[in-house]
Amino acid sequence: MAIPKDENYTGLNYFEGKKIATSYPKILQKFFAEMKIRVEIEEIGGSVEIATGIGLADAIFDIVSTGSTLIMNGLKEVETIYKSEAVLISNPNLCAEKAELLAKLLFRIKAVRKAQENKYILLNAPNSAVEAIGKVLPGMKAPTVLPLATEGWSSIHSVVKEDEFWDIIDQLQTLGAQGILVVPIEKMIC
Repeated sequence: MAIPKDENYTGLNYFEGKKIATSYPKILQKFFAEMKIRVEIEEIGGSVEIATGIGLADAIFDIVSTGSTLIMNGLKEVETIYKSEAVLISNPNLCAEKAELLAKLLFRIKAVRKAQENKYILLNAPNSAVEAIGKVLPGMKAPTVLPLATEGWSSIHSVVKEDEFWDIIDQLQTLGAQGILVVPIEKMIC
């Protein structure tokens, strides 16, 4: 459940008499019926996050993974009604054609998940620090080192694990790294 970010949320009773936009009316209706809270449900398909901004609803109920779309639309998450996860189940006795299709799907899923665990990092450093930085940023095989137009400096590109990021940044700055850019990775094939 999300409401406009400037609203003062006081608990589930906040929704009493409010209009809520969603693509999942049955789940929402069941939830509020169990809570004995009267709401008006506005069923819409897609782009639910804009409903409050255009005056269609007071709140929304939608699937959220990161919450960035909520923020972009001036909303804040206030309640979690339902948690779910995607699960892939396979028959161990698949025919060769289906087994090949499953292998391709798993390969693609793993590439996206691996990307989410890592960040692409670019930085500038004095050439005297390149070897030491290479030990801190080993990357997938080794960092990419490119000369800069400024004599005595190089640009270093590598991959860093998300959970090690801040410790590594501190080390890189100590070694003289400057202009550090960190970019999300869309897919990562190892």
